[in-house]
Amino acid sequence: MESTMQLGRLGVKEILEYGSASFPDAKVFSYYGAFTLTHTFADIAGRAARLANALGALGIRRGDRVGTFCFNHNQHLEAYLGVPAMGAVLHTLNIRLFPDQLAFIIKDASDSVIIADNVVAGLLLQVLPQAATVKHLIVIGPPIVPDFAAKVAEAMPGIALHDYEALIAQANDTYEWPECEETQGAMMCYTSGTTGDPKGVVYSHRSIYLHAMSTIQLYSRRAFSLLHPEADRALIIVPMFHAAAWGSPYACWLTGSDMIMPTRFLQAAPLAEMISTFRPTLSSGVPTIWNDLFHYLEEHPSDLSSFRFITSGGSATPRSLIDGFLHSYGVPLMSGWGMTETSPICTLAIPPAGTPQDRVGDYLETAGKAVAGVQLRLVDDNGQVVSHDGKSVGEVQVKGPWITGSYYKLPDPEKFDDGWLRTGDVGSIDAEGYLRIVDRAKDVIKSGGEWISSIELENVLMGHPRVKEAAVIGVPDEKWFERPLAMVVLTPGEPVDPAELIEFLSSRVAKWWLPDRFSFVEELPKTSVGKFDKKVLRAQYERGELAVKTKE
Repeated sequence: MESTMQLGRLGVKEILEYGSASFPDAKVFSYYGAFTLTHTFADIAGRAARLANALGALGIRRGDRVGTFCFNHNQHLEAYLGVPAMGAVLHTLNIRLFPDQLAFIIKDASDSVIIADNVVAGLLLQVLPQAATVKHLIVIGPPIVPDFAAKVAEAMPGIALHDYEALIAQANDTYEWPECEETQGAMMCYTSGTTGDPKGVVYSHRSIYLHAMSTIQLYSRRAFSLLHPEADRALIIVPMFHAAAWGSPYACWLTGSDMIMPTRFLQAAPLAEMISTFRPTLSSGVPTIWNDLFHYLEEHPSDLSSFRFITSGGSATPRSLIDGFLHSYGVPLMSGWGMTETSPICTLAIPPAGTPQDRVGDYLETAGKAVAGVQLRLVDDNGQVVSHDGKSVGEVQVKGPWITGSYYKLPDPEKFDDGWLRTGDVGSIDAEGYLRIVDRAKDVIKSGGEWISSIELENVLMGHPRVKEAAVIGVPDEKWFERPLAMVVLTPGEPVDPAELIEFLSSRVAKWWLPDRFSFVEELPKTSVGKFDKKVLRAQYERGELAVKTKE
């Protein structure tokens, strides 16, 4: 029996039209340190239409790729809305990639246009000669590289250079948005390429819409009875060049939530100023951002009472940091889990209603429960699905309407198992459905036939009052095959020796987990999305570049 329901369409056009009609006075704040630009949703919608008209005049048609090489600000939001809604495909370029990776993904995606911030546009000079498909470079703000136009012409003679504001000023602020098929590509994001070349993932109009609706359902819950009666105001720290900023811009647009865009000011001091000035009710970021902010606030106290909650993802969040925000500021720091291939939100650690206060942190430190629309399972090394008993461990596999089923132009059958995406993360799921990530499959330390979780060791180490950051890798050992090496960044002026760290760990982890080697460093290398870059750390160890101390 068929239903009697209309099909309708789910897509970015529908997101754009709904938000601009329903919340025309909601605001977008683009923070530039010395000043802030303020636009209403109505302004942004009109500017998105101008952008679509301007791109159409440059020859952009349905399915063409438009790259963005930008921080978080109103122009990037205009591209988020206008490019997919006109039927083209938005391709967010990660400004932190190495030049060879950047050149690879521009070429692989066949970008026709790149919209770039003036402060990073100069980086494109290194890759434009390899980007034969790019015909237009649109720069936001005056170029800061001397003789930029001449250098662009020299690097790629066939490219046309435009000023963003001048370009859209000449265009009409209305646009006849086409009806896009739900399965049509809307946005391209590439994996960070920590192993091999980055892989392309193409989000559909339908997947973006459904992901946004699921995000709204999560964030609108009365978590801990802290839901404020006024409209939300989101500080969007997650870069818009990474995994669609975790879907936040689209979710905010659909709910009329004000957006605070920090542009390139992601350091602790300006973030604290933004929190004080704009009073956001929620925000999302990677643990390194929240860790830096927390330590900054220890010396520069600030009022965080406007927050309902903040969320953390991209890597494991230390329990000490969760407890710090909860006990010092009353702010729940909820962990989440996902990846570029999953749009990215798959889980969020919202404690069950009525959770006693002394148990809240126990839930916050998990990776959370699967959100509506996502299915999770664990598969062991023998290919068997394991129980959700909180003890059995396996590779986390996912499926759902915003989970990729393939990579762009790259068959990779080993990444998929009968329709399930193999994530490469190892974890357990308890009887309540809460996921705990044990480690990345490639990072788990196999010592004497037993597993040691590098993530758990890192989180426990960062609970030490004088440890700012810690990363753990497995290094070869003649007797045990592998043993943990802990690389530690200490709080300035507060020395710690391996014996003290061993004593601290001894009551918190199994004896055979205790690292045999320590290396005290000033800074830990991180990937383009803020994770500890263990590939670099392993290479540094192999080359003998780390000063290693033993626990004896």
